Amino acid sequence: MENNMAFTIPAWVPEGAQRYLAHTETGQSIRDIARSAGCHASTILRQIRRIEMRRDDPLVDAALQSLAEEHFSVNDASDRTVSAFSHNSHVEKEEFNHEALRVLRRLCETGSVLAVAEEMNKAVVVRDTGEAAATRTAVVDCRIAQALALKDWISCDNPGRISRYRITSAGRTALSQLMADFENQARSRNEHGMAEAPSSFHGAPSHATTNRAHPERPRRMRYSAAESPLIALARRRDRDGKPFLDEALVGAGERLREDFELAQIGPQVAQNWDHFLTAGGRGSFGSGDTGNRGSSEARDRVERALSDLGPGLSDVALRCCCYLEGLELAEKRMGWSARSGKIVLRIALQRLKRHYQDQEERSRMIG
Repeated sequence: MENNMAFTIPAWVPEGAQRYLAHTETGQSIRDIARSAGCHASTILRQIRRIEMRRDDPLVDAALQSLAEEHFSVNDASDRTVSAFSHNSHVEKEEFNHEALRVLRRLCETGSVLAVAEEMNKAVVVRDTGEAAATRTAVVDCRIAQALALKDWISCDNPGRISRYRITSAGRTALSQLMADFENQARSRNEHGMAEAPSSFHGAPSHATTNRAHPERPRRMRYSAAESPLIALARRRDRDGKPFLDEALVGAGERLREDFELAQIGPQVAQNWDHFLTAGGRGSFGSGDTGNRGSSEARDRVERALSDLGPGLSDVALRCCCYLEGLELAEKRMGWSARSGKIVLRIALQRLKRHYQDQEERSRMIG
């Protein structure tokens, strides 16, 4: 029975953690594990000691405890709690990869940390603005955060009541691999006609991500950008020496981007946002194909926000906030004069900020 339980450990669990659990939960000897793995017993011993030392990390400890309860418990299997990433099915693996990509990209932004409070089911990614304030840029299920920590993609130097995690070098390497995988998947769907409107992970429609001079050559999105165009623009100063974009406007754009990224998670990855790109004569604001819905609630929020902005403003918000296009590229694609994009973007963010305030006010009235 012990061997069967060990066999059910999810494939995402690092090799060292699998061997640690096999030793501590099933009682297998280090020599038996080494014999099965085809390596020296000292190698297994070092892996087990390393995992044991990492249990001071609250996320790592919680991940190991959860795995032990789910896959090594003597209770009836029907009573076990199934996490969002506990099985090695294709769909759940895809969802975990999507979440990992979303979170790791946020943690690559300057000043960003993953904050985890004790006994909370959610963690948040916050970015230090340098002005005694922090902006929340993502919400993360703690089970996903535990997996990231166990895989050593994030680490915490000083665990406490509120632990702050930063992306590691291994996490940056994993992020590059995840980005490459999603680009390959999008390219494969495009080549084999597996989607009517093939898109990258972030949903940019095929004709919007294609180089106009070379239609057959897809344009690479700025997945690896450490900062979004909004953050870079917020550092600029106007004539009065004030930030060109204040924190409230940046927050509105980040809120749209978070919903946009959440809308891509699910078995239907390719989302078609074509009707919100109005440059070049397009501009139908119909709901489009409702069958390809990722996270329906997030998608609805994005559609309401972009519809409220209307043609032009929704275009620049979608390109700069969601697709992470730079202002110069956005200006070129929309046929605008140089340096006009930042003005239009600020107007779009002001309108977007008002949209979210109206939504919150409406929710309070309903509640």
